[in-house]
Amino acid sequence: MRRGQSLRTRVALAAALGATIIVAVTFAVMYKAIARSNLEQVDRRLTTASRLVLLDPSNVVAFVAANRGAGEVSVTVRHSGEPTSSDIELPQLADGRATVEVGGRPYRLLTVSRPRLDDVVTLGLPLKEVTIQTNKQRQRVLAAGIAAIAAAAGLGWALGGRALRPIARLTSWVHSHPQTGPPPKSGVREADELSDALATMNKRSASSLETARDFAAAAAHELRTPLTAMRTNVDVLRTMDLDRAAREEVLADLDRTQARIESTLRALEQLAVGDLASPASRVEADLAELCDRAAHDAARAMPDLAVELDVDPELVVLGFPAGLRLVVDNALTNARRHGNATRAIVSAHRQPTGRVVLAIDDDGTGIPRGDRQRVFERFVRGTGAAPGGSGLGLALIAQQAALHGGRAWIEDSSLGGARLVVELAG
Repeated sequence: MRRGQSLRTRVALAAALGATIIVAVTFAVMYKAIARSNLEQVDRRLTTASRLVLLDPSNVVAFVAANRGAGEVSVTVRHSGEPTSSDIELPQLADGRATVEVGGRPYRLLTVSRPRLDDVVTLGLPLKEVTIQTNKQRQRVLAAGIAAIAAAAGLGWALGGRALRPIARLTSWVHSHPQTGPPPKSGVREADELSDALATMNKRSASSLETARDFAAAAAHELRTPLTAMRTNVDVLRTMDLDRAAREEVLADLDRTQARIESTLRALEQLAVGDLASPASRVEADLAELCDRAAHDAARAMPDLAVELDVDPELVVLGFPAGLRLVVDNALTNARRHGNATRAIVSAHRQPTGRVVLAIDDDGTGIPRGDRQRVFERFVRGTGAAPGGSGLGLALIAQQAALHGGRAWIEDSSLGGARLVVELAG
């Protein structure tokens, strides 16, 4: 498996890239600035020379012609249109400065007109040496920039390794202590944030593993008896010659046992999901709409149970919509299946404290006072509960109440049966 680049290498490359960008911008600015500065020096030389030439142009032309060296000023004076040059004839241009080619070579010109004396003085300096000097200066700037990039990469590598030591120590600690508590703090914010994230991940992993173990243990414990009963029934069907009525009775028992197994597995799955729920995954849920849907679904599934609603409109809470729906569904199912209720009222109201109280009243047989606390435990069924239940319905309700920052309890109902109360943080 190909390994990715180290973070230290990435820091060095990032430093080099940053330096490259700075050098590129600087070189682009300096590229023009160097040429402009050198040209300004030429212009100053021409200006200084023009002050001398204008004192006596004719004699100065003769003097320059006799004493001019390579790279020196060339002068052309036009008196009444007749040119006189020190060496080469410079073109007549408008007053001011200009860069032109003369004899195939670049020149910088300065033209000064004196209308009262009817003459035009043009001075010129060849730009060959200036161009060579400009290119050399640009090369030196570029070389310095390349050196700066290399230095930035080297410093990035050296200082990056030092800056990343807390991460390296944290990595080493995780490899050496995979099953222990949270990693030690380093005092570096990013490393400490990573340490906290690792601690949270380890905690969640441990919770997930514990949940999986609980699920497996609970499933093995609760499914052993029904699976044994199913095996016995299958053996009876295989080995005994039963009449039609007996055979139908055994098959019906198999159906009931299968339904019990499915119900238990479904409840265990919901418990596991609740155990792994993260507070960060909570969303806003309209409890009024949720209760309304649950009441309509219950009316279709249990036509013998009349469900009424007493809910604040637009009752929005922060939580797990699926979990809140499970609370209402389980409460109505228990009221009908175990309490033989024919009427139920689902109510939900926000209290002055800001908390929300969700309650389900029924007119069933109720739950004895001695059972009201323990029926919220897993696999505990109340006295007089209908056969076939998993003993997890109220445990799921208690779990969801805790996940929503509240609790669940049972009290007497004004309808004559049981009143399940679930308090939510809101």
